[in-house]
Amino acid sequence: MSPLPSATPATVLRLGTAQTLAWASSYYLPALLAQPMARDLGVSTPWVFAAFSGALLVSAVVGPSAGRAIDRHGGRPVLMATSGLFAAGLVALACVQGPIGLFAAWALLGLAMGSGLYEAAFATLVRLHGQGARSAITGITLLAGFASTVGWPLTAWLEVTVGWRGACLAWAGLHLLLGLPLNALLPRATAIQHEAVSAPPGSATAANKDRPPRLAWTSTLLAFSFAITWFISTAMAAHLPRLLQAGGVSLAGAVAVAALVGPAQVAGRVLEFGLLRRVHPLISARLAGITHAAGAAAFLVVGAPAATAFALLHGAGNGILTIAKGTLPLVIFGASGYGARQGWLMVPARIAQALAPWVFGLGLDRYGVAALWGSAGLCLLGWGALMALRAAR
Repeated sequence: MSPLPSATPATVLRLGTAQTLAWASSYYLPALLAQPMARDLGVSTPWVFAAFSGALLVSAVVGPSAGRAIDRHGGRPVLMATSGLFAAGLVALACVQGPIGLFAAWALLGLAMGSGLYEAAFATLVRLHGQGARSAITGITLLAGFASTVGWPLTAWLEVTVGWRGACLAWAGLHLLLGLPLNALLPRATAIQHEAVSAPPGSATAANKDRPPRLAWTSTLLAFSFAITWFISTAMAAHLPRLLQAGGVSLAGAVAVAALVGPAQVAGRVLEFGLLRRVHPLISARLAGITHAAGAAAFLVVGAPAATAFALLHGAGNGILTIAKGTLPLVIFGASGYGARQGWLMVPARIAQALAPWVFGLGLDRYGVAALWGSAGLCLLGWGALMALRAAR
C-alpha cells in the first residue's frame, strides 16, 4: 500500500479560497443584509434570522449524508455540486417576494452549507491525505478566517451599489466563476487512497472498533464539546457589540473591540500552525477550551478596561477550536469513515448554532452583561468534556 501524498500548497490555496467564498456568502451574509431584506419584504428582521436558523438546521440534517458521499467519492464532485447549490440558493434569495420564499431560499442555502463548509473541506483533505491532513486543515482555516474581513466590506459595498438582491446575485456569480473552478481543480480521490485511509490491524483506530462503548462515549464527549463551542461562537458573533455595551463600553469602543475577534482567530490558528503543530491536538484544544471563560471572568469582574482582553482571548481560543473540530476526530478515530463521522458529530453543533442567537439574546435582554456568566459556565462544561477525553496513541 503506497503512502498518501501530502497536501500541496496549491490544494490548500484552492480549497481555502473556495471556503472563504462559501462562508462570506452564507454564514456572514445576514449580518449586513437582514435589515434591507426585511424592509423590502415587509417582515421584521427576526424573521430573516429565523430563516437563517432554519438553514443551519437543514445543514445539520444533510451533513452526515454529505460526509458519506465524500468518503465514497472524494470531495471534488461533492464540492463542485455544492458550488452550484450555493449559486442556486443565492439566486433564489435574490428573487424572493415574501416570507415563504425567504424560508425556501435559505433552506436551499442550508443544503449548500451542510455539504460545502468546513466539515466537507476537512473530509475532502482527509480523504486525500489521511492522517497527514492536519497541517492542511490548519492552512484552509487560516485562509477562510478572513471570510468576514473580506465578505462584510464587499457585501456592504454591493448592497449600497446594487441593492441586497444584486449583492446576492453577485455572490452567486462568484460561486460559478471562482468557486466552481477552484473546486474542479482539486485532486481526484483514487481507489488506492480510499483503501489507504483504512485502519491497519492492531492500530489504535482498529482497536477502537472492538470497543463500541468507549467509541460511543468518546463520540458523545466530542459532539458535546463541539456543540458548546459553536453555541458560544455564534452567540458572540451575533451579540458581542451589544454585550460589550452592556458591560460599560461605548458604542464606538464596542465596535472597535469586536473587530479584534477576527484577527485574534487568525492569530490563534497561526499559533496552532507554528508552536502547537507538534503538540497533540487534544492538548491545544484543552488550552483553547478555557480561554472564553477566562476572558469573560475578567470582563465581568474588571469591566470595560478588560474588554480588549476578553475579545482577544475569545477570538484566539475560537480560532484554535475551529481547527480542533477537524483534527480531533482524525487523530482519535482515524481517517476511515471520517466524513460520515464528522457529519454526525456536528449535528448537535449545528442545532446549537441555530439556537444560539435567540437563546443568548433572551439572556442578554433579561440579565444584561451577567448573561456572560452563562456562556462562561457552558465553556467550562465543554472544557470538562475535553479533559475527560483520552488522547489516542
